Amino acid sequence: MLEFKNVSFSVPGGKDILKNINLEINERFVAITGPNGSGKSTMAKLIAGIIQPTEGKIYFNGTDITDMSVTERAKMGISYAFQQPVRFKGITVRDLISLAAGKDTSVSEACSYLSEVGLCAKDYINREVNASLSGGELKRIEIAMINARGTALSVFDEPEAGIDLWSFNNLIKVFENMYERTKGSIVIISHQERILNIADKIVVIADGEITECGKREDIFPKLIDVRAGCKFTKNT
Repeated sequence: MLEFKNVSFSVPGGKDILKNINLEINERFVAITGPNGSGKSTMAKLIAGIIQPTEGKIYFNGTDITDMSVTERAKMGISYAFQQPVRFKGITVRDLISLAAGKDTSVSEACSYLSEVGLCAKDYINREVNASLSGGELKRIEIAMINARGTALSVFDEPEAGIDLWSFNNLIKVFENMYERTKGSIVIISHQERILNIADKIVVIADGEITECGKREDIFPKLIDVRAGCKFTKNT
């Protein structure tokens, strides 16, 4: 479905953020993890088209999307949820869900998406997406939007951030239900063990390079060892 071929990304001044990334994503759930500043969010933005690689190519279902815009990629079936959701003054929650779904959703349809992410629909359906909403509320609304889009590839950058009062079990259930509707791939950037533990594939990034990549049952135990104080070594 998605392929990175020798993808690198550098910022002006020459600092390398990602270095020669080769990766294929075809699985149901793919978790990308690693230390802060390792390049995880940069990879997510490259997938969405917010930024373009300095070197290399990105393919989606066999099509070269390297130079395509965010809009073009969205039309092809790629969704992206920001680490810090954007606020839209003057736009209601229902408006956003309708935009995401690509149609004028009924109140009952919009409410079903909100209820799935743990929000009482009657309290939010007509609210503006502005400063009156907390970061956690915005995060859930954004997840509801991605759910409404139902695209072939959905990318979530630390979706658990700001939703402390909402159980991880519910968040994971949303992802599972999303997959059942789309049968596509869901990429989740996260440090949370519960989320990593549902992944079919785990990708570990450190210093801009993939240090480990494989099935959950092979990679997850190593990550647990790292957090227990063991050294994590790069593949050779």
